[in-house]
Amino acid sequence: MKPTTYRIAVIGAGLMGHGIALTLARAGHTIAITDPVEDARETVAERIRSSMEAMGIGPSEITETVQRIEVVPALADAVGEAQVVFEAAPEKMALKQAIFAEIEQHAPETCILASNTSVMPITEIMSGLRRKERALGTHWWNPPHMIPLVEVIRTEATDPALAQAMVAMLQAAGKTPVMVNKDVPGFIGNRLQHALWREAVSLVENGICDAKAVDEVIKSSFGRRLAVLGPLENADLVGTDLTLDIHQTVLADLERRPGPSPFLEKLVEDGRLGMKSGEGFYQWTEEEADAVRARVARHLTRLEGILAD
Repeated sequence: MKPTTYRIAVIGAGLMGHGIALTLARAGHTIAITDPVEDARETVAERIRSSMEAMGIGPSEITETVQRIEVVPALADAVGEAQVVFEAAPEKMALKQAIFAEIEQHAPETCILASNTSVMPITEIMSGLRRKERALGTHWWNPPHMIPLVEVIRTEATDPALAQAMVAMLQAAGKTPVMVNKDVPGFIGNRLQHALWREAVSLVENGICDAKAVDEVIKSSFGRRLAVLGPLENADLVGTDLTLDIHQTVLADLERRPGPSPFLEKLVEDGRLGMKSGEGFYQWTEEEADAVRARVARHLTRLEGILAD
């Protein structure tokens, strides 16, 4: 059976927006994309082509995909006939709320409205809407055209049938959607990721090891199996009894402060912002930072090919 195709609007043509548009256009949907920044609109088609080339996609599919994407100058033009809207604006609450107020003025009453955000409460983003039952969150992971996961976040007002329709559309587009049934900060993925990061920062802060040791331990041990063995699968694999024994010994000693690490706050205060400033937990030259980015891109591209096979 041929998958259902939709008229989709993507609001924001930056890093996330161009990847969302790319993914959905590859799946056969018709896309209208817009951005208030003229340069973003003018370059989005070429950035989509470049991203697809980097993924090893052939010229004919690239051309077909780009032909399904229309770049339009204004939000009203993008959403006027849309059946689904994905907002991919910067992570600023007031900005997202203003965008959805404008979307609701111009989009059809039956249109599904989705905000792409990594941690912000969907309920608050959608608080000004008249019809909150058609609003939900979709957390696409960066880069959205290469990372399979999309978290679909329901609020208390979200119509469950519309949330399931979003899941079905994303599955048909080759993504791995996961339903988040409660709108909590960070959803699922970032709560798990930053629990790990909190302990990683604490280990360095308390002089237990340096940053390189933290990263080497993860990359050279359990990080290697995480792609094929989730933590709760692993708990069942080793046994819940052993898991309980370990927790009884180690959990009481883990970092559990409710706020950010003072060590991390000092890094930011001192302007040590990571690769973009040349120093964070590590010292970075531009060449070293580019090499890391390239290594991640190669790894994701290889995974994309393996999954496609």
